[in-house]
Amino acid sequence: MRRTLGIILGAVMFITPFIDGCASSEPNDLNKLKTVRLAIKGAPFEVWIADTAETQERGLMKVTAGQMADLPDGTHRGMLFVFEDERYHSFWMKDTIIPLDIAYMTSEGIVTATHTMTPLDVRPNQYPSVRPARFALEVNANLLIGLGLRKGDRIEIPESVLKTSR
Repeated sequence: MRRTLGIILGAVMFITPFIDGCASSEPNDLNKLKTVRLAIKGAPFEVWIADTAETQERGLMKVTAGQMADLPDGTHRGMLFVFEDERYHSFWMKDTIIPLDIAYMTSEGIVTATHTMTPLDVRPNQYPSVRPARFALEVNANLLIGLGLRKGDRIEIPESVLKTSR
């Protein structure tokens, strides 16, 4: 009986990661992503670029507060989602364990909407772009409010991002 129970438990431990989905159980290795620097209301940011379906789907899932901590020089961290064209978007927080702010922007960098997103919130359409947007920027929660960023403000999108995304 003990031997059978041990075999069953071993099988469950082996199979469980496959049921949960291998990709979702892996840590999010942000070091593999390109980065770009930008400024919001004079504050410096270094952001990872999510410009493929895979990087956009993964986003900041499983990213820790430590990974999102400011750089030693005070530069903030974030992720810039770069889409092929302007369209309506809506984000959720599946497997995202820290609270985040999101700002949606047009091709010209005009902010269409901002939201503060709750960790692990998977309700659909909770955080919509409101208007068609080409970019979405995720940063630590309450940072955009603290900087005074509002709908209608402009965020300068670096030329290197515009060249590679068109």
